[in-house]
Amino acid sequence: MDGIFNIYKQKGFTSHDVVAVVRKTIQQKKVGHTGTLDPDAEGVLPICVGKGTKLADYIMNGKKSYRAVVTLGVTTTTEDASGEIIEKKEVVFEEQTIQKVVQSFLGTYEQIPPMYSAIKINGKKLYELAREGKEIERKARKITIFEIQITKFMPPNQFEIEVVCSKGTYIRTLCADIGKRLKCGAHMASLLRTSSGMFSLDTAITLEQLKELAEKNQLQKALLPLEKALEQYHSIVISPKGNKLLYNGNPIGEQFFEKTKGTIKQGEIILGYDSKNTLIGIYKIITEKNRLYMKPLKILL
Repeated sequence: MDGIFNIYKQKGFTSHDVVAVVRKTIQQKKVGHTGTLDPDAEGVLPICVGKGTKLADYIMNGKKSYRAVVTLGVTTTTEDASGEIIEKKEVVFEEQTIQKVVQSFLGTYEQIPPMYSAIKINGKKLYELAREGKEIERKARKITIFEIQITKFMPPNQFEIEVVCSKGTYIRTLCADIGKRLKCGAHMASLLRTSSGMFSLDTAITLEQLKELAEKNQLQKALLPLEKALEQYHSIVISPKGNKLLYNGNPIGEQFFEKTKGTIKQGEIILGYDSKNTLIGIYKIITEKNRLYMKPLKILL
């Protein structure tokens, strides 16, 4: 079984819990997720199975969207409602001021990841160090907020936002940063991931629904093919003479390009198919001696 299940992660489950349940349900070892969702968060969590696990990094490269509730005036250790309260401040709940500050986060900026995160530094996850009472300097990471809007004001100290952002964005850190700019502090009260790349809430299924499909031998109904999950990438089909080079993991020169989808250019990530139209892997377009080549990044054979 190769492909992706669009799972709706419910509160209380870690992303690893979901992987374990899927692995047991479909009775297959090769299972992995495409980006951690905190235990208290819920929503879209694409789960890769089989050959899909090799492509998780490429599948999770797309934009993500979230709905979150921000609580002003209360700062926590984890930047969300699960942490210990560090500080409380009085809130001046002026909608225009809040709106202006929220909109100031539109665009690309440097975000410092929270200590309570799964990022590894020197082989140890940050949240493990945080639990030991340690705090270390973290490198700021460039992230992009493509869209952000307030969907609901909830006086005296809460409001709801919807965010479309790049991979690697921490929404709880965004909430905390909004609180800093408002000079009252803040934390994220709740989080719902509404989409991840091409995966959205309207097609997500719960773990219970997955189990029901497994009992009826109907798992294929929910399994999205790899090609569908990677349709944002352009592709190249190789001529029969280039198949052997393709199967052996060699770079393929443009003389073997039989059919292309989209404009192929230097530095682009593309999908490579053999002459029988079978997806073989992910490639990068490079130029050598004024000739285009597709260099293998991930082979699925």
